[in-house]
Amino acid sequence: MMSDTRYRLHPISALLNFLKGLKELVLPFLILFGANLLQGEGLPGRDLESLITYGAGAAVLLFLLAAGIIKWRRFVYWFEEGELRIEYGLFVKKKRYIPFERIQSLDYTEGIFHRPLGLVRVKVETAGGQGEGAEAELTAVPRADAARIEEVIEHAKNRVLGNGVSKETAGETAVAEENRREAAREIYRISSKELLILAATSGGIGVVLSGLAVFLTQFSEVIPYEMIYSEVMVFLRFGALIVALTVFISLLIIWLVSLALTIFSNYRFTILANDENIIITRGLLEKKRITLPFKRIQAIRVTENPLRELFGYAAVTVESAGGSAAEMGGEKIRLLPLVKRRDMLPVLERLFPETDWSPEFFKAPPRSVRFYYRVDFLWILPGAAALSYFFFPYGLLAFLAVPLSVALGIWQHRTAGWSAGRRQLTLRTRAISKQTMYVMRKRIQSAEVRQSWFQSRKKVATIQVTVKSGILGAAVRVEHLEKQDTERIMQWFRPQPDKEQEESPIQK
Repeated sequence: MMSDTRYRLHPISALLNFLKGLKELVLPFLILFGANLLQGEGLPGRDLESLITYGAGAAVLLFLLAAGIIKWRRFVYWFEEGELRIEYGLFVKKKRYIPFERIQSLDYTEGIFHRPLGLVRVKVETAGGQGEGAEAELTAVPRADAARIEEVIEHAKNRVLGNGVSKETAGETAVAEENRREAAREIYRISSKELLILAATSGGIGVVLSGLAVFLTQFSEVIPYEMIYSEVMVFLRFGALIVALTVFISLLIIWLVSLALTIFSNYRFTILANDENIIITRGLLEKKRITLPFKRIQAIRVTENPLRELFGYAAVTVESAGGSAAEMGGEKIRLLPLVKRRDMLPVLERLFPETDWSPEFFKAPPRSVRFYYRVDFLWILPGAAALSYFFFPYGLLAFLAVPLSVALGIWQHRTAGWSAGRRQLTLRTRAISKQTMYVMRKRIQSAEVRQSWFQSRKKVATIQVTVKSGILGAAVRVEHLEKQDTERIMQWFRPQPDKEQEESPIQK
């Protein structure tokens, strides 16, 4: 199958390229054309300025369409000399050669334009990726071609065709590889109840509101604030009840939108695994499949926000070295987006049997509890005093932040802890959500102890551990531990004379 035959993407790629470019311009278009309609009293094309605006918009759309077609026509890929080779570009021709041995995984996405035509988008992840995106992307190829690409790469990695092996042996190896891929077994599938709870507590409403805020700041110069202000003042005359009801309905609509987006994104979230990879699939309108090699996993992080913790739920994310797999959902790879703690442990034990998921924690000393809240007084007390002075007597309510800050600090102090086994370090901390990170010693990039002058007086210190993840790495810090405990962690982290043997990541 190794040849220099050139392959093209499906013609739908031209449309996808056009829509991708249009997506980046949709907000400017809405702002500019909306402002033009408002200034022209809702009638487009009444003057020369309007004609120029709409003519420029049409020209941009035609340019995007032409660029999408050209990009599709100039994009070809082929296999040659143990490499996936890609060539693209019109005025500047670019070539990218990716050796098969560097390819870690192929991630598939089926969007609303892919699925009716039996197509997939293929992202090529390599060992040298640092979170900046996929090494290469094939926008739209038939499923059969995607399977062929994976088969070619597997053949090349096993050096079947390049070492003069007979066709019979090559066929047997291909069958063995296919059986290995099919041996990936289901480890977990999100239930309907968990999916609804995930959507209801995901905080997606904050994402929608923050996106709206970014939208307003980016195009503040062309938004007719004076007209909006006058309309708002007229609306306020209807009374506080109508205003409050409108705000409530608006927030409810935004919450329902975020609820639907979360359900669509995590529909049928499923984890499969074999001896080498974890395979995650999810999505309703856009189905995604990501392959995460075990050897890339650097640490496991369990997060419990207060609401979910109250009902015994947690989320599990993975710190991964390199690749753009984080596109499955944010900056981190969600291994378990939401799961009951009693159901979480069996899943993690099957995936990572070498990890101790119930370690015995050493807590922060009682004398360090003040460190968790006294720094907050530096801004809470002056702020509360100022509010009380300018908004007396209602401003006095600001002093309620003092006991709340103390309560939060005590909560954080009781959560902080650490545990170090023969090969594993476990750190637990809390800002608002409780986070527990499990990491093997061989995966730790650096460990650092910090101690301020105030901490030295109380003989406490802060430990920070960093693992490889993306470009900057991922760190977890546990503050105000016993100084002797931080020294014990540093002693544990020093190189050991005995070499640890790799173990199979999946229980047989």
